[in-house]
Amino acid sequence: MSETKRVRTRFAPSPTGYMHIGNLRTALFTYLIAKKNGGDFILRIEDTDQERYVEGAVDVIYNTLRMTGLNWDEGPDIGGPVGPYVQSERMGMFKDYALKLVESGKAYYCFCGKESLEDKRHELTDTPERCACRDMSPEEVKARLDAGEPYVIRQRMPVEGETMFHDEIYGDITVENASLDDQILIKTDGMPTYNFANVIDDHTMGITHVVRGNEYLSSTPKYNLLYEAFGWEVPKYIHCSPVMKDSANKLSKRNGDASFEDLLKKGYLKEAVLNFIALLGWAPKGEQEIYSLEELVEEFDISGISKAPAIFDPVKLRAINGEYVRKMSPEAFLEVITPFIREVVKREDIDIALLAQVLQPRTEQLTDVYEQIDFIDKLPDYDTAMYCHKKMKTNEETSLEALTAVLPILESLSEWTIRR
Repeated sequence: MSETKRVRTRFAPSPTGYMHIGNLRTALFTYLIAKKNGGDFILRIEDTDQERYVEGAVDVIYNTLRMTGLNWDEGPDIGGPVGPYVQSERMGMFKDYALKLVESGKAYYCFCGKESLEDKRHELTDTPERCACRDMSPEEVKARLDAGEPYVIRQRMPVEGETMFHDEIYGDITVENASLDDQILIKTDGMPTYNFANVIDDHTMGITHVVRGNEYLSSTPKYNLLYEAFGWEVPKYIHCSPVMKDSANKLSKRNGDASFEDLLKKGYLKEAVLNFIALLGWAPKGEQEIYSLEELVEEFDISGISKAPAIFDPVKLRAINGEYVRKMSPEAFLEVITPFIREVVKREDIDIALLAQVLQPRTEQLTDVYEQIDFIDKLPDYDTAMYCHKKMKTNEETSLEALTAVLPILESLSEWTIRR
């Protein structure tokens, strides 16, 4: 890839629900690579899987990126020179590209029905999928097309040799071509498969760096062979390890793990969440861990991305959030904490601003305030055992004497001051 070529990255989510933490990390790394190099960050919506499409999910994508400051330079809502930026609106061109591959011998028509292919997989479980249609004569292909037989278009993989690709994290990776399936490019309904559409879209949008999960490493040789078949320049690949719930389990929305929206509802600040996500699988060069988005742009380097899976550590997230809470101005903290206070305190005669000043140095997670203020509307029935302390030599009787003596003094105070 030319060193002078303008860097262009893309975040290409599918609108299938909420913003998963792993997806947001991909968006952040993609954004940082573009902005670190003075390039363009592009938003592309991949909505061709209509069975998994969730109404309102596109708005979730927009809102999450805007809230975190990951503003895109080109996208569905603002347009750009290589639109449209919604995959379903780009459908007309994919088959034309597939037909070019058929003409050059890099792809072929496959007329095998689903049942035939299932039988073949059962018989040849350890063998990559090689369809007999790849050796069909041009005359037979034409006759079957003229007869209206349903077909798919498959990529013709080389059966000998090796394919090598370079990943910025994993280095050079080589695979035997004999292990690669003749993957489907165009389905029987004329729609492109995810892998094929991805390559075409990335090339036609001028994408120079592709950031994605390392589960796509096994597909990358096929991507490279497509780029080579078209004579196109291959982008730089950055395959990131997964974000794990623990050492054995991935974070998964299917398992109900927290989304970005969930973390906000649990009392985490958006800036703190973004800071925390940046450190999931990426290590800065120094000891600093608290970064604004602007500082991340300056500090970020692909070489700091780890091959090892990142563990989602809620204790670390809470600590980072506490740092952000303590750095907030009283006015800013009042704004974010008021909805949490009002979930518990309904009385109108309470000075919320004063209460917020008292709570701020005692808060790491905004939901911490619940148990600190739950006595305001209704005093709980406290167990008198709380007044008994062996080391302090207090019991119910001595504690009552002390409280009786101090009460009038506290009531006589005209002014209360706040110690931080």
